[in-house]
Amino acid sequence: MSNRNTIFLDDVEKCVDYIIETLGKKIILGLPLALGKPYQFANEIYRRAKADPEIELIIATALSLEKPTGSSELESRLLGPLVERIWKGVPDFEYMLDLRANRMPPNVTLKEFYFRAGSFVNCDLSQQNHYSSNYTHVPRDMMNEVMEEKPDWGFVFCQLVAKKDINGKTFYSDSCNADLNLDLKRLRPIVEARNIRYLHIAQVNNNLPFMYGDAVNDETFFDIIVDNEEYQFPLFSVPHEPVTVADHMIGLNVSTLIKDGGTLQVGIGSLGDAISNALLMRHKNQEAYRAVINDLEITDRYEGLIDRVGGLGPFEKGLYGSTEMLVGVFLDLYEGGILKRKVYNDPIIQKYVNEGVLLEKITHDAADRVLSDEDLCPVIREDQFLSLQRCGFFKDGLKYDAGFITDGKTSYCADLRDGKNRSAIMENCVGDTLKNGIVAHGSFFIGSNRFYEYLKSMGDEERQQFFMTGVAYVNQLYGDEKIKRLQRRGGRFINAGIKVTLMGNIASDGLENGTVVSGVGGQYNFVAMAHELEDARLIMMIRSTRESSSGIESNVVFNYGHTTIPRHLKDIVVTEYGIADIRGKVDQEVVKSLLNIADSRFQPELLMRAKRARKVSPGYTIPDRYRNNYPEALAEKLAPYRAKGFFSLFPSGTEFTDEEIALMTALRRFKSKADKARFSTAAAVVSSFLKTVPGTAVPYLRRMGLDAPATIKEKLLQRVVVSALAEQP
Repeated sequence: MSNRNTIFLDDVEKCVDYIIETLGKKIILGLPLALGKPYQFANEIYRRAKADPEIELIIATALSLEKPTGSSELESRLLGPLVERIWKGVPDFEYMLDLRANRMPPNVTLKEFYFRAGSFVNCDLSQQNHYSSNYTHVPRDMMNEVMEEKPDWGFVFCQLVAKKDINGKTFYSDSCNADLNLDLKRLRPIVEARNIRYLHIAQVNNNLPFMYGDAVNDETFFDIIVDNEEYQFPLFSVPHEPVTVADHMIGLNVSTLIKDGGTLQVGIGSLGDAISNALLMRHKNQEAYRAVINDLEITDRYEGLIDRVGGLGPFEKGLYGSTEMLVGVFLDLYEGGILKRKVYNDPIIQKYVNEGVLLEKITHDAADRVLSDEDLCPVIREDQFLSLQRCGFFKDGLKYDAGFITDGKTSYCADLRDGKNRSAIMENCVGDTLKNGIVAHGSFFIGSNRFYEYLKSMGDEERQQFFMTGVAYVNQLYGDEKIKRLQRRGGRFINAGIKVTLMGNIASDGLENGTVVSGVGGQYNFVAMAHELEDARLIMMIRSTRESSSGIESNVVFNYGHTTIPRHLKDIVVTEYGIADIRGKVDQEVVKSLLNIADSRFQPELLMRAKRARKVSPGYTIPDRYRNNYPEALAEKLAPYRAKGFFSLFPSGTEFTDEEIALMTALRRFKSKADKARFSTAAAVVSSFLKTVPGTAVPYLRRMGLDAPATIKEKLLQRVVVSALAEQP
């Protein structure tokens, strides 16, 4: 509705009134992925639909954030104080509460393209209403439903924004969710040309850091802006997960594949923290890093690959981040002096930065090379002038006017064919230093409270180095391909999968029975890009095993009935046991490489299946050096370094107390043991009643509210906790 002036409101009820009056009672509501959802607005429009069956509401989104809840009384006792401390003041999405309670009204449909991994495997409605789309295709698919399937419906997109006055004018930042903004800008004229009723709404929350780049808009970008101090809720925190020995081993292997001066993409979670920890060790503690790499035989096994693809030395040139999800890993690497390779949003500047001609300080020779570039000659265009000026090559205050560069007093002809013009521009127009360098392009973010505070604590100039833009830019090469290729040199696109087959297929988002675990998100985008960029590599991380109620099972399998990334896009696979470089390899080479990094408990069966399928010769045996792939062996090798403080459970910090960490670890192990051996576990709990409660357990029992049990049930729960703690190593 571009013919309307922006409407400012301070009440979500009035906002929803306006939507219904303007668009009618058939509404598709688009909400951003994860952090950028406006609780008050989303809850109000959902309440209206619940109260009025004539309203038909489709909520299209992903990753609707939920505070953790306990599935048992012990979990609830552990989580209660923790939730109050970490998520105090964070509202709940009422549609999520109803979804979990199986009371979603029939006139409301929730469609999501991405779930928190494993969180909806048992939710029928979510499984039925998941749509599988590449992240870059989500706006297209969302708009297709509006324009092609439901043209009589109204479309609303509502997001959180941060507000800031800059030079006397108010601007709004998409902050944590710039992911779809480029597509919304591109698609809006198309929607309006089709006479689709559309409203773009912002709700202000200045607890968000004000991020720059393509995230910044003035008020005219929005039809309605809702701004009320009462809506300034705290941001949803995602605490760091514990990093296991297996995670650390994957991180160590991956760290050897990252090239100094290259590009990094990585996601959230314990594997990301493990990679960050290993890279910081490589950068800051060379002696210990090289020792552990040597002790774990990583150098001996993969020296050639490491020399070609990665390295072991410190990051002198540094890394640049190009990632859909800006996560705490990147801030850790920035703070640690690794994320420091600056890129510039101009292809000519970036070309000469890559060649080492242009440094931050602009020399006479460097300026001459830039002005001699074939793309700039024979006459500097206005768009080229403005782009170079944004990068600091041309001085601030200069203007471009009809083929001349002017400072208000003197004009310099932009025709570089004349040597005098070129000399005059060199002497009077070229700046001293490059500016607006970018250490990371990102599209959305979510993280811990420390992550948010770190971003907010930065000055504006420092925060501008983290350039927020759409997935249309970050996740693909299409559009602006020249500058993207220049910026993303040495790309290492690091993703995680659930299972890998011996043929090289990867299952990342779902199970072979059709259950959706998460979603493809941007994974396929980055896989495709890794194969298109000349010196890029895809690194797919797979934990070699998983634990289920029936025992341990291998995640390296012969075959699997679901594929996210097909075998013809195979590249590098990393488990805790090593690296398999399988790009461009024939089947027998792929099979052998993946057998080498499988858990040795499953290698014989996998090898037998491969022989039966005639993928390796009947006489083939797995080399001895790869037949000690056991978790105990890894733990033993890593133990001396853990004793020295390396490879801790929370290398990136934690919001949990020491007592909470101990309780979580103990209860998780206890549950795992109980699932496998219920009788012996129950017997151990019963026998503990014959013993007094050890004094060392009292602080943990107090934290659980079980230090003075009053009922038989509480006494039993107390003994469960005591038994769990007693089995801690």
